[in-house]
Amino acid sequence: MKILLTGVTGFIGSHVARQLIETGEEIYGLVRQRSSLWRIEDIQSSLKLVQADLADAQALESLMVQLKPDVCIHLAWFAEPGVYVNSMQNLDLLIASQRLASLAARSGCQYFMGVGTCFEYDLSYGYLSENTPVKPQSVYAGSKLAFKTVLDQIARTTDLKTAWVRLFYQYGGYEDKRRVVPAVITSLLGDQKQKLTWGEQIRDYLQVEDVASAIAAILRTRLTGEVNIGSGNPISIHDLTMKIGTLLERSELLEYGAIPYNPDDPRFVCANNRRLVDQTGWKPRFDLEEGLLHTIDWWKKQLQPPDGGRFVFLADKPGKK
Repeated sequence: MKILLTGVTGFIGSHVARQLIETGEEIYGLVRQRSSLWRIEDIQSSLKLVQADLADAQALESLMVQLKPDVCIHLAWFAEPGVYVNSMQNLDLLIASQRLASLAARSGCQYFMGVGTCFEYDLSYGYLSENTPVKPQSVYAGSKLAFKTVLDQIARTTDLKTAWVRLFYQYGGYEDKRRVVPAVITSLLGDQKQKLTWGEQIRDYLQVEDVASAIAAILRTRLTGEVNIGSGNPISIHDLTMKIGTLLERSELLEYGAIPYNPDDPRFVCANNRRLVDQTGWKPRFDLEEGLLHTIDWWKKQLQPPDGGRFVFLADKPGKK
């Protein structure tokens, strides 16, 4: 079976690639010409990398005609922290994603998994199930939902079976160090203070390897329709970051209340993951403490204290970008 995986060089995509390699299927990772491969260097020999830009309609059509994948998992999207939420690049990716799904259907692809976000939902409901009303409040969430709507219609009018997975919050190895969990870990490992809000926001965090195993479980069972991928366990940002501080024995470096809340930041977001669990049999490998310890160990291996004594992320060194 040929599986085309977009976003293979990304945080989540690289972990999905690791999961899929274990299945023994042919995994084709879609990369752009100047893509950084640092997240998949250790597994590159087990992947078949194919080069094309999603924005290049001619190149993408040529690839799909030649490859004729049996399955497509579409993870590629623009996700730069602090920028992506209302970036117009979301609209470009919406167009490119619609084209990819159309080409998949025309090339005989059997199963297409689109990847959305919990921010498509009306977040005022707090606990979010697949039946929660949608109410996107950003260009990012609106673009994801628009693609999901088109994908549903492609499935309705062709033989292509589709799934739409909605991701909540993730953490783990290879994450962008500007996000909350790696920012706290790297600051504390470097004996630096970390400024935070009071941390009253409630979130649903799932270790990224468990996110990848959930995607693999959905693929294995060929589940269709909407599926939430989350832990189902709410935790405050304060308790999450304090847990990291306690595990590293540096909680005194956490400066709560040092920065204001983002007025657009929802106060409570948590997944109802019963459909995922009940219909695929998926179970997470990690509880929160185990997941954080696993993640801390990964970051310790990536951070190197040079002569000056401060830790430097190895991926920031020349040749890693």
